[in-house]
Amino acid sequence: MKAVVQRVARASSNPGGSIGPGVLILLGVAEGDDEPGIVRLAEKVARLRIFENDEGKFDRSLLDTGGAALVVSQFTLIADTAKGNRPSFSHAARPDAAEPLYERFCQALRTLGVTVEAGVFGARMAVELVNDGPVTIVLD
Repeated sequence: MKAVVQRVARASSNPGGSIGPGVLILLGVAEGDDEPGIVRLAEKVARLRIFENDEGKFDRSLLDTGGAALVVSQFTLIADTAKGNRPSFSHAARPDAAEPLYERFCQALRTLGVTVEAGVFGARMAVELVNDGPVTIVLD
């Protein structure tokens, strides 16, 4: 699994939802990913200290700030570009395995107290964001 976490002033997906301040999470699920790993990743994202305190230091998490999360499934994060110029997605989980893990990730964030909006799994989406910082962290 791989998550690209971007601190945002606002973000939206069409179709899907929209948020104000918080994080946009692009989530890729790979073959072999499992529920415990997805839950750990959600906990890491919720507690990731990428928001500034009063002194301007990264010392606050999504939980500390009360920010929201927009979660968008993105199997292309699992691309393998080792051979040639055409990416291979053979290591991405099949949709029937990936969608429940994507939903479980969203639920794990909600359980921690994060307000979650989501894109539509498997849909072609237009995603807009105003990156705050910019701050972008890749977790895998």
